[in-house]
Amino acid sequence: MNISRWLRDHPHLLERAYQATAWLFLQMRPLIARLGYSRFDRWLRFSEELPKKIIFDCRMCGQCVLHQTGMTCPMTCPKFIRNGPCGGVRANGNCEVIPDMRCVWVEAYQRSRKMPLYGSEISLLQPPVNHLLEGSSAWINMLSGEDKSFPPGWFIPSEIPVMVNGRFSPVVPPEPEKALPGRA
Repeated sequence: MNISRWLRDHPHLLERAYQATAWLFLQMRPLIARLGYSRFDRWLRFSEELPKKIIFDCRMCGQCVLHQTGMTCPMTCPKFIRNGPCGGVRANGNCEVIPDMRCVWVEAYQRSRKMPLYGSEISLLQPPVNHLLEGSSAWINMLSGEDKSFPPGWFIPSEIPVMVNGRFSPVVPPEPEKALPGRA
């Protein structure tokens, strides 16, 4: 087993690293904003992409949700499904498209159960991927709010009613600052 696989299978360690990194970026937010998000994005992109590529096979979607998906990148799903399994998961837990590959969402669920801080966030509804953000820094997009903004014509997740306890209720995503570092 290689080190990246071992790390993904022990997501509580990555969860702590994420928490510390999120705290650091939130502390640096005023400086980053003053220098300019796009400038900082250019400086940060490679140093973000390289370790995420090695550990998570990151696709640099610009809207990273690793902490909400058991430290498993949903963009590695052959169908690019961002909100849970497609329904074609095989009985052995493998993907219907690539039968030798474990379903990304089976792994995400199993790993999320090992995450005391963010594990429950696997049940949050994720917005569709905004392909305009591909290749940009997810950290900078989080700080600038770009990862939660929607192109014209998109429905905002909080406007989509979902069934909760037999009644329709809007989904309300957590505030970014509250959802990230403040868990101990």
